[in-house]
Amino acid sequence: MRSMLFGAPWLLAHKSMLETNQPRKISLYGMDYVMWKDTAGEIHALPNACPHMGAMLSEGWCEVHPDGSSSVVCPFHALPFDTTGCTVLPGTNKKTLPLLQPLELVIQGDFIWSYGGWEPKIPIPNILNQIADQYSFIGHVADRSVKTDLLSMLLNMHDYNHQNGTHRDLFRITEVQFHQFIDQGHHSHAFYDMPTAPYRLTEKLRKPDLFLLPTLIKAHLENHFPSLVIFHGEMPLGKAAQCHLFVPEAEDRTRTYVLLFGQAKHPIFKLLGNTYLNFGEVVVDQDTEILEKIYPDTVQKIKLNNEVGMDWIRRNFENFPAIVEPNLSK
Repeated sequence: MRSMLFGAPWLLAHKSMLETNQPRKISLYGMDYVMWKDTAGEIHALPNACPHMGAMLSEGWCEVHPDGSSSVVCPFHALPFDTTGCTVLPGTNKKTLPLLQPLELVIQGDFIWSYGGWEPKIPIPNILNQIADQYSFIGHVADRSVKTDLLSMLLNMHDYNHQNGTHRDLFRITEVQFHQFIDQGHHSHAFYDMPTAPYRLTEKLRKPDLFLLPTLIKAHLENHFPSLVIFHGEMPLGKAAQCHLFVPEAEDRTRTYVLLFGQAKHPIFKLLGNTYLNFGEVVVDQDTEILEKIYPDTVQKIKLNNEVGMDWIRRNFENFPAIVEPNLSK
């Protein structure tokens, strides 16, 4: 049985991903929950199965109360459940005892974290709070549930050699020039360059977004095990922090999505936000396609250069939550 790293913190969503008083299904550790944001911006989550006959509460609606709070309503028999998991049965005016155990959430600004009910084994990384303080939020994109286990997902994201294979169609990467890996336990940095084959002018004129692609992609990946990879990019028009998140929905299913933050050097940078989000969506779609075409239990008989990021993942995964030698800095 593959581990889902119980006791790690997982970023379930950014508040912008939730519409006010609109239930949404969230999965973690093999359990489904209904999450919603009330009029005051408060976030709530309950198990998704109605305790009456198991209907999905996420398929229902929210009932707004005079004080601005709200209950989630079962779509089957219209039973409303408040934030503590209580309901009022038809024909009575008396609230029941809690029938659903709320999912414990840790809210930090717009970030919604959870340990899934397990005792915390490692702290929530503070880096997203720092990015939110220094950058403007551009948006979210590529929210996907991928039919792959958590370890396979993480190995793919830290496989620096796959860029010129999986992502060749968009970026036309010709090679990966690896420079440095800094191992700081559950925190690491990877630096490498990726020269690209240029697009013809006629191709760029047909698709103007291609004018934004550089001829040399300078990659700085900041990694926070196990749930976060940040691609730091610096361009003439501004700086970007493209944050890739991972959530273990089940043993064989992992969710991923992207949060994009930017720091403009020129006003036009803000106008290009959707273009950069589109690039992020293509990258996730390409990763998803290859991950769903991999035999995950294949014995690896070949080792390529620069697999240090994958070694870092395996070491931390196998020893979680402990940090052990070797230090993989190079």
